[in-house]
Amino acid sequence: MFTKKSMYLLPVLVLLFLSLVTTASTAGTRAEAQGGAKTEHLTVYINALHPDADGKLTLTADPIEWYEGADADRVFAEREPEAAAEIGGALDDYYIVNDSNQLTTYQVADNAAVTMQIYDHTGKIEDLDISWNESISLQKFAAEFAKTDVFDLSQSPYHLTIENGEITSIVQQYTP
Repeated sequence: MFTKKSMYLLPVLVLLFLSLVTTASTAGTRAEAQGGAKTEHLTVYINALHPDADGKLTLTADPIEWYEGADADRVFAEREPEAAAEIGGALDDYYIVNDSNQLTTYQVADNAAVTMQIYDHTGKIEDLDISWNESISLQKFAAEFAKTDVFDLSQSPYHLTIENGEITSIVQQYTP
């Protein structure tokens, strides 16, 4: 009789022991589900805007390094010491580093926000004026980018927000 009980009791005890060990080893190590959204911020010169085969807009850009304030002065002094000694710091409180002309193509979200500082509103150079943080549609931006006779938008830097591989925000950086 004792042997019969041992035969059933031993597997039950082993299972109980294993479940306690397994539970104890996972306490405090449970991974919570998190949103997998990956957000990236880049500053670029936009080389081209064009629709892809699916009709979605793609943007080809040259990433740059944008510095402002004390950071601009520091990088300017490191990279151009003679000029920095002569004029004292970065002109207009910003400095751009573009050591590579490598172009990268990005998909643009259909609902991407576009914020402009200056662009051709009328087709007349005398009407060109700053309009700080003006929101325009992506379609208008693409149309304005194609115009180069009054103001060439490809000469402005842009700050991009990229979420999950797609541009969701384009902000023109004003440069005097």
